[in-house]
Amino acid sequence: MTVRMRSLQSINTKKSTDVMSMPLMEKPVSDYFNEFVFGPEAKKKYLPIEILEKLNHCIENYIPLDKETADIIALGLKNWAIDHQVTHYTHWFQPLTGKTSEKHDTFFQFDKNWRAIEKLSGRELTIQEPDGSSFPTGGLRTTHEARSYTVWDPTSPIFIRRTRYGRTLCVPAILISYSGESLDLKAPLLKSMKLINEISTKVCKLFDGSINKVLPTLGWEQEYFVVDESLFNARPDLVLCGRTLYGNGSARGQQLADHYFGAIPERVYNFIIEFEQEALRLGIPIKTRHNEVAPNQFECAPHFEFANIAADHNLLLMDKIDKVAIRHGLRVLIHEKPFQGINGSGKHNNWSLATDTGVNLLDPGDNPHKNLLFLTFFINTLAAVYKNADLLRASIASAGNDHRLGANEAPPAIISAFIGDNMERALEAFLNDTDLDEIDHLEENSLDFLLVPFQKQHSTDRNRTSPFPFTGNKFEFRAPGSSVNVSLPMTVLNVIVADQLKEFYSNIELKLQEFEGSSDSVLVNELNNIIKSELKSIYNELTPILFNGDNYEKEWVEEAEKRGLPNLKSTPEALKAFLSDKNIKIFERNNIFKPHEVIARYNVAIEEYVNKLEIEAILVDEIAQTLIIPAVVNYQNDLIQNVQGLKELGLSNESETHKNQLLKISSHLEGMIKHLELLDDYRRELSKISDLSEKATIFDSKIKPIFETIRFHADKLEMIVDDKFWQLPKYRELLFLH
Repeated sequence: MTVRMRSLQSINTKKSTDVMSMPLMEKPVSDYFNEFVFGPEAKKKYLPIEILEKLNHCIENYIPLDKETADIIALGLKNWAIDHQVTHYTHWFQPLTGKTSEKHDTFFQFDKNWRAIEKLSGRELTIQEPDGSSFPTGGLRTTHEARSYTVWDPTSPIFIRRTRYGRTLCVPAILISYSGESLDLKAPLLKSMKLINEISTKVCKLFDGSINKVLPTLGWEQEYFVVDESLFNARPDLVLCGRTLYGNGSARGQQLADHYFGAIPERVYNFIIEFEQEALRLGIPIKTRHNEVAPNQFECAPHFEFANIAADHNLLLMDKIDKVAIRHGLRVLIHEKPFQGINGSGKHNNWSLATDTGVNLLDPGDNPHKNLLFLTFFINTLAAVYKNADLLRASIASAGNDHRLGANEAPPAIISAFIGDNMERALEAFLNDTDLDEIDHLEENSLDFLLVPFQKQHSTDRNRTSPFPFTGNKFEFRAPGSSVNVSLPMTVLNVIVADQLKEFYSNIELKLQEFEGSSDSVLVNELNNIIKSELKSIYNELTPILFNGDNYEKEWVEEAEKRGLPNLKSTPEALKAFLSDKNIKIFERNNIFKPHEVIARYNVAIEEYVNKLEIEAILVDEIAQTLIIPAVVNYQNDLIQNVQGLKELGLSNESETHKNQLLKISSHLEGMIKHLELLDDYRRELSKISDLSEKATIFDSKIKPIFETIRFHADKLEMIVDDKFWQLPKYRELLFLH
């Protein structure tokens, strides 16, 4: 019996188990939310009030903690952790792998009399020293330059990670080199948030002097697939690559459109309930769950949070979700394109800016054409995306996302913005200093059959084909892939918007100088006129990026080219944006990266791309040689015996039919083997090339097409070979058995 057949037999015997022995959904979320987080309630209980106030003051005003305060916080934190049966602590950080890392140390120590005690000092809380050269650094650290530091990030909540046998205190941290360079994705995000806070607050004070702080908010939407674990384990490509390198499409895919928002299958539902409860205990404010468009595809989304906390929570969720799935005999796939021919998975990033006075700066209000505060941030954000579309595209470039972008299930690689007809009309009224016509709304009499009141429509429709649509009171960056660490695209978005706001503010200040010494009423009037004039000028320049139509249509690609918008279709193309002088300078002048730090990130990203494609190349060959070709040959041998038997019985016509089947199989087998040999030749050539950029280009332009040709022949063979011989679980099994 094949591994595939054994896997199929095992599915019916599986039961969901709760190995944490924890009752599910027995109490309201508010009773256990943040249960394993050192949040406001825990801080009040375990920290002296003056220390808590000092900590909050330092966080609010970007002031470093002193040693004495850190020692007292560490003591309270250790006591809270021990009360929760924690034995170890770790700095939890985001190296340039895009994942998370941690090194555990025990609280257990000896005092001066060699008695065993539990202790956590302020220094141990605030700083640790992992080996900085063992992570991808893009050349920032070499083997003989190993020292680096993880440094506590007090702005993100400390939490407890639990397993069946132990608990660890996780302290969110950044990773920096011995000489101060950022070796992670979190430090640049924090820098970008500080940057956008400083300039946005200055801009806001042109309108409202009571605003003293502005921070970016983020609400991500995480898409993922769920498959049975035994079927997953029988697919080497899923285990090692997260996607199927082979597989003929199922007769039934998503064409019936019956999965989206459908009833969640019970086994998956049980897993989701447990994973949500685990996430909520860790302070991840999960709000939404539903079936997505493709079979066995699902989505979850949280309440909005400040961008750094949202980024931490997304990484924690991606780690937690698969661990919980395994308890239920399932596996989660977060790859952008696990299955060919059906929708892949993205991670939509809903971004806005919030003030300390409770104002959403991207909320247009009832009169958007007169709301100068809104228009200032709305228009400058669009201008930032227009001027830096290549950099925004580079921030979400990856081998996985290349399969998804532009595949009529996700926005194309062309970065454009949708604002909707109503916002277009509002902007037209603003530009022409006219009143706004009636905003389009549903006719009341068209809803007279409803027995409940219909709330006011949003100011814009939704455009799921747009990479950067405005969705009522926020921008939704839809192009990031499901596996991306959101810290990088959010860093880039924060930086380009801040840079644009700096230019805007500088121009306003310069023009205001002409009216120095004027009365307050004159200054206010002239300020409004200057802001209006500047916004109109900016808007008139950015219009090429605005597109409200269907981004999937080929006509848009042609139109975008006429408008001069970049179309960076592949990762090797897109990543080059990091190397341009313009983009290096935008990071440098805003004190996010020095030039060599930007180049290092290009090096890390291009190396990751090459490594992933090399792994896929090895697996394409290995699966073909050890699983597919033997199955085909076994079936061929069966057919040959049948042909010989039919001949002996004098059934020549039936014999000829079987011979034609053999020729068809042999043709696809020959095509497959021929291209496997060609793949092997290219791999030998690549082994002689040291330049990663050159390797990446060869993989993209020459080797990926060979993958597709090999797969074409293999998938045709899957449709011909007797089912009992086929080793790899098929799409119909992966997508419809749970």
